[in-house]
Amino acid sequence: MAESMTGLKRSHRCTEVSREQIGQTVTVMGWVQKRRNLGSLIFVDLRDRSGILQLMFDEENIGKEGFEKAQTLRSEFVIAAVGQVVKRSGAVNEGLKTGDIEIKVTDLRILSEALTPPFPIEDGITTKEELRLKYRYLDLRRPQLQKILMLRSKVCASVRNFLAEEGFLEIETPMLTKSTPEGARDYLVPSRVHPGNFYALPQSPQLFKQLLMCSGYDRYFQIARCFRDEDLRADRQPEFTQIDMELSFVDDEDVMGVNERLLAKVFKDVIGVEVPLPIQRMTWQEAMDRFGSDKPDIRFGMELRDVSDLVKDCGFGVFTGALENGGSVRGINASGQGHMPRKKIDALVDFAKGCGAKGLAYLSINEDGTYKSSFAKFMKPEELDAVVSRLEGKPGDLLLFAADKNTIVWNVLGAIRLQLADQLGLLKKDEYKFLWITDFPLFEYSEEENRYVAMHHPFTMPAEEDLPYLTTDPGRVRAKAYDITLNGNEIGGGSVRIHQSDVQEKMFEALGFTQEQAYERFGFLLNAFKYGVPPHAGLAYGLDRLIMLMAQTDNIRDVIAFPKVKDASCLMTEAPNVVDQKQLDELGIALKK
Repeated sequence: MAESMTGLKRSHRCTEVSREQIGQTVTVMGWVQKRRNLGSLIFVDLRDRSGILQLMFDEENIGKEGFEKAQTLRSEFVIAAVGQVVKRSGAVNEGLKTGDIEIKVTDLRILSEALTPPFPIEDGITTKEELRLKYRYLDLRRPQLQKILMLRSKVCASVRNFLAEEGFLEIETPMLTKSTPEGARDYLVPSRVHPGNFYALPQSPQLFKQLLMCSGYDRYFQIARCFRDEDLRADRQPEFTQIDMELSFVDDEDVMGVNERLLAKVFKDVIGVEVPLPIQRMTWQEAMDRFGSDKPDIRFGMELRDVSDLVKDCGFGVFTGALENGGSVRGINASGQGHMPRKKIDALVDFAKGCGAKGLAYLSINEDGTYKSSFAKFMKPEELDAVVSRLEGKPGDLLLFAADKNTIVWNVLGAIRLQLADQLGLLKKDEYKFLWITDFPLFEYSEEENRYVAMHHPFTMPAEEDLPYLTTDPGRVRAKAYDITLNGNEIGGGSVRIHQSDVQEKMFEALGFTQEQAYERFGFLLNAFKYGVPPHAGLAYGLDRLIMLMAQTDNIRDVIAFPKVKDASCLMTEAPNVVDQKQLDELGIALKK
């Protein structure tokens, strides 16, 4: 039978009790982690969000009725306990913050009884994630997840404090807005008041934050909920959170400067990590050429090397064919892996094919300096020597090569590089390597739509020196855009925005929009720009991904209180679900079978 806590007030969380309180009477409340009945003594581990505290019950202190009540305690019962802090009677538990003390309980109240949970409420369990997500409210009691969500809260507090000191204003933007189908798919919300019309949930506050710059607010930020109806991957969610900001009368250097200071403060405040400033910078082209990725992991080497000039006249058709089709031949050196068995090399070949390659060529350097290779017989000894030299190969190394269009070669070798680093234990989670990527292409060509699309979004400012090519040679134009990456993950991205109407019109023209189409989609922003718009720029972080890296977990669902699974459903609430026919009728919606 549940009891009332009337007359009791919690004095401490579990781990707020320490040796300093020995001899004092305290009141603690929480969940029973486990109970040990030793006959004349009962020990209970009490758990709350701060950690574990041991309670000790004996009949002399709590009385017969209280002792019998203590005997009924089970896992996950919610209790309140009043008692005296004493030095622990048994051995000290070095693994607990409170391992040298216990509470000698004089009053016990059972505030709520509990069914036996479907899995243990403790870290390190092997319970399937689907079951844990179905009972997410129980999973969230586990110390590991509680620490992560507390870390998330500290990050948000640190961000807010820093940005407030830097003169930013926190302003909320609408959740129900207009669909602008350029980019990912929108989540649509039907309007009852305007039959046949729909709101869209925001993919980001982009247009509104630019309007706030038009309105003179100068420095804006928001910890904003965003929504994208896209196919999910391990590090994606249909609803996610951004740390979003925009600044007026600034250039890219100003934005990068304030964000370097922000990252340094947050990492120092929350996890005690010093971020060396300034953060290293690399152009998009250099990142692709050296690492095969626009979000390179620079915790280890194994960089790509272009050997196209060395093999252009060789007898290996795979290499020469790629070059004749405008591609390239590049390789990486898996240092010390020359002994890798053929079975593992074949697995890497299959992995490369999964990344879009037709295959993967390899060359092992034996300890005596001779070569074992899949293509050596097609090349002259001096050509092989030149390729090995370019990759700084030495006895015991394994060299891997891809030959195809640049985009495929970059993608394949970039992925192989990460795969090998993971296998070789080179990815240390407690090492944080930040990197700015700059000078992105403004456009990328979409084979699906048969036109250029914006690599970031249509309001990104082109590099001034590339403006003449905006409509004549769009593929050549670089963007005044910048991404901040951490350990091979893009954690944030932004750009200087277009604030000149003539440049914006050329941008829309390059994207294949007529003036009518541009105004139909973005008219409210373009009209606002006619009334005086300051030069402005901004950046947004993916908060969930940032927390995932700070918490050193591989699963983004660990850092979100109530996440969705891969098909965008919630196993706990069973959303999405059917609704009453009455609701559909009010909205004027008929469902197709």
